[in-house]
Amino acid sequence: MLRAGIRRLDGVIYTHYHVDHILGMDDLRSLNIINKKSIPIFASQDTLQIIKRVFAYAFSDQAYVSEVPRILPNVIDSDPFEIKGIKIIPVPLLHGKLPVNGYRIGQFAYCTDVSEIPDNSYGLLEDLDILVIGALRYESHPTHFTVAEAVQEAQKISAKQTYFTHLSHRISHADAEKSLPQNVHLAYDGLQITLD
Repeated sequence: MLRAGIRRLDGVIYTHYHVDHILGMDDLRSLNIINKKSIPIFASQDTLQIIKRVFAYAFSDQAYVSEVPRILPNVIDSDPFEIKGIKIIPVPLLHGKLPVNGYRIGQFAYCTDVSEIPDNSYGLLEDLDILVIGALRYESHPTHFTVAEAVQEAQKISAKQTYFTHLSHRISHADAEKSLPQNVHLAYDGLQITLD
């Protein structure tokens, strides 16, 4: 966020409650201070319950000497919702046996930590300009797509451009890029995507 010069967030959307996806919430404090307001967060009921447990101090009425994240929790389900007039469509996915959400915003979809896309979710992923999807490693994994599985899903969804994310250290960026289809790439730190 520092490198990208982000000084304001209109909302934070959570895919699921695993710690690598929620533990950055304390970093919202600086944006609370800069903007002098709370930040809305959006999550499923299950995810919000875990966030409230892990970050109990952020939901407490107790006074603290130091700053705590100031957030406005919003429970989402399968219905589309809006942030500042932008429509966001939850896309049900499976992360092993755990139901998680991907999200579609216009012609862009973000689907990380996924090992299976339910049949009824493919319709929510049609006609995409950009798909970001998880591809953990080359070897099989019980809760994540492998690179080969992610390539197969990317071809099935057929977005104009696909970027793989949630990559392990076992993937060499340079070597993997050479082996991917022309419209499939590895995401990288500092990648910027502009949406209409």
